[in-house]
Amino acid sequence: MSLEYRAPGWDRYFIDSRNPHREVEPIGDEAAAVDPGLELLVSLGALPHGVYDEARLLAHRRAVAEQFEIPWTAITPRMQRLIWAINAIAQPQTMLAAGVFCGNTFISNAGAGVGPGKVYDAKDLVGIEIKPEEAERAERNVRRLDPTGVARVVAADAIELVGNWPGSIDLLYLDADGTPEQGKGVYLTILQAGLDRLGPGSLILAHNSINCYERLKGYLEFVRDPANCRASVNMMVDGEGLEVSVR
Repeated sequence: MSLEYRAPGWDRYFIDSRNPHREVEPIGDEAAAVDPGLELLVSLGALPHGVYDEARLLAHRRAVAEQFEIPWTAITPRMQRLIWAINAIAQPQTMLAAGVFCGNTFISNAGAGVGPGKVYDAKDLVGIEIKPEEAERAERNVRRLDPTGVARVVAADAIELVGNWPGSIDLLYLDADGTPEQGKGVYLTILQAGLDRLGPGSLILAHNSINCYERLKGYLEFVRDPANCRASVNMMVDGEGLEVSVR
């Protein structure tokens, strides 16, 4: 089953990528743009409920703004809320995030399990970044928020790490780039590498479902096929988009 959720003004909602912490809209409007999308995911059985602790989300947001080195990011406040809330509600014991750059995308997921935004106890929250220098910066950023090591970033090829993961994966986040010919099309390769580790009810989040639609056609066709995923929703909360799929 394939659906769309269109938040109000999604196509007119932009941030300054080099100044991502500036408020774009009132917090209430931000929540009103994201929360109905969560309820759609609940109705499809992707999430058990749509309730999350906004105070914890905002504590997470403040900590990232104060402690992370972020040269630029495409993660808007709406997208941060959506990703953090999905993790806070689903509470994945094992979350793998492929393509994390400086760690901002990764901590939007992992921040529900560690740091000031923690709402549950997780087992393994792993960010994967193929460029060693970016992985090092992301790991430094994450250590400032999480001294426990539950959340960590490793320098690795996501296809290999996901494909060789020794256990189950409860949530897989995709934001990697492949070769110049592949681009975001590498999502499908990464997903297929770990497909047998994603059991019933596991979640797959794919960033750039709108602005990289052409490169993601093969991936989107795959996750929207009921033979592969029970449901898949294009969460259009901003101009980037997030495809949320449930096995």
